[in-house]
Amino acid sequence: MVVVAFIAVSGGYFAAMYLGGDSGQQDYSPLSEAMAVNQSEDLLGQRRPDFELIDMNGAAVSAADFDGQIMLVNFWATWCKPCTEEMPMLVRLQNSYAGRGVRVVGIALDDPHKAREFAANLGINYPILVGTTDTVLTGRRYGNRSGMLPYSVLVDAGGIVRWLYLGALNQEELEVQIKSLL
Repeated sequence: MVVVAFIAVSGGYFAAMYLGGDSGQQDYSPLSEAMAVNQSEDLLGQRRPDFELIDMNGAAVSAADFDGQIMLVNFWATWCKPCTEEMPMLVRLQNSYAGRGVRVVGIALDDPHKAREFAANLGINYPILVGTTDTVLTGRRYGNRSGMLPYSVLVDAGGIVRWLYLGALNQEELEVQIKSLL
């Protein structure tokens, strides 16, 4: 019965978030915390999965391109309200920590043209990789079993997954996680 209720709540959240419903809530944290149990905790402490995706200019980018850096992988889409709301914070974070070996990498489940236009308008200063099925599969390999967005994974400079987070990021909590890896 608990599983059925969880599935119903998850489906309602998906419908509200992706199909245009608006509950008036700006903070998705409580549901995100509930959804975290559906994420692949067994990925923590393991080597990050590899990927090869296309950036907004059509160039291939792999996870190995970021070896030796702390990498925050952020899965997002232009149509995902909490995703777009957290992006200015990610731009500021990239500005603050780039000199200390931290790299934000956005992976957009989106049309490349829409993602490129959105990134340009927002002044995004970190790599954005785009795609459809390939980005969903990458998200699953990175532990996002629910397929919901936003979803973030923090990987240390040695390539080990250290933190998984489903939902809009909290800057203070994220900075605590990053500072623990510096």
